[in-house]
Amino acid sequence: MRMIAVVHHPAYVAPAPARSTYQWNKNGLVRDLLRGLGETVLWHEPEAMPTRWLEAVHDPEYVAEVLAALVPPPKMRRIGFPVTPEVARRAAIVPGGTWLAAKLALAHGYAANSAGGSHHALAETGAGYYIFNDLAIAAVRLVEEGDAARVLIVDCDVHQGDGTASLTAGRTDIATYSIHAEKNFPARKARSTLDVPLADGMGDDAYLAKLAETLPPLVDHFAPDLILYQAGVDPFEGDRLGRLSLTRRGLWQRDYSIAAFAKMRGIPLASVLGGGYGVDAMEVSRRHVASIRALALGHEKPDLDADRIFLPLDASEAGVEGAPILAKS
Repeated sequence: MRMIAVVHHPAYVAPAPARSTYQWNKNGLVRDLLRGLGETVLWHEPEAMPTRWLEAVHDPEYVAEVLAALVPPPKMRRIGFPVTPEVARRAAIVPGGTWLAAKLALAHGYAANSAGGSHHALAETGAGYYIFNDLAIAAVRLVEEGDAARVLIVDCDVHQGDGTASLTAGRTDIATYSIHAEKNFPARKARSTLDVPLADGMGDDAYLAKLAETLPPLVDHFAPDLILYQAGVDPFEGDRLGRLSLTRRGLWQRDYSIAAFAKMRGIPLASVLGGGYGVDAMEVSRRHVASIRALALGHEKPDLDADRIFLPLDASEAGVEGAPILAKS
């Protein structure tokens, strides 16, 4: 495998606030697992997103509350944990990481942020464990600064990307795609450019078929210069908050296919972690690392016929021995 450009900052691993059920060690475990790949990974450290770009998407009063770690209790309840100074610093740096991953993807084809995917954050408040919407912020900055004319945000988290859809609604230079469990959080859905709601329990083959049916036509119609990919691993059958039934191979195939499809269309791809939940933080982190590796392989080896990209493959076809074992590396 060629070098994988990965964006990471030490502040991604913030101390867990009191009374928080979020797995704050996940980003550190993802970092450690990626370090185990040795020289395969080329590390990049982001800077905090400038305040003016946070305010280009979020209400300035809310941005000020977060940066001062003075978020009112009702908003903290929607976020799901207290916003301490360390958490506030992390919240400002993660969008900078997603933006940097996008810039690296524009230069090299694929790059990953080892955090991000905060697709529930809204204009005036965070929600669902997310504070600032890094996807919307990065996309807006990229188009406003002229790095891309059109950005497509592809969201494969098990939960709908309601915040991202709301924050970019009405724009002709940013499109949103969300394939998610219809009956999962949030109860009140927003309207993406294209929503693909799925029934509970959908397995690998049906999921991949729906992805193949819906994503390529949107890509061909919108013709993006860049794809920001929310690669949530919570569609997994064993995820604590998921309602779909993808196996490890199904998740791997999803990510490999999306990267291969983007490469064949000549579209740079930047990925962010998105959701993944479970009692065993190491198991969740391995899912995220498997996702990054599958995306990197798909970008490196898009050597399949175009009409077979989203079909189940065996390991030899994808150019990797024992592909599903990537989840256990």
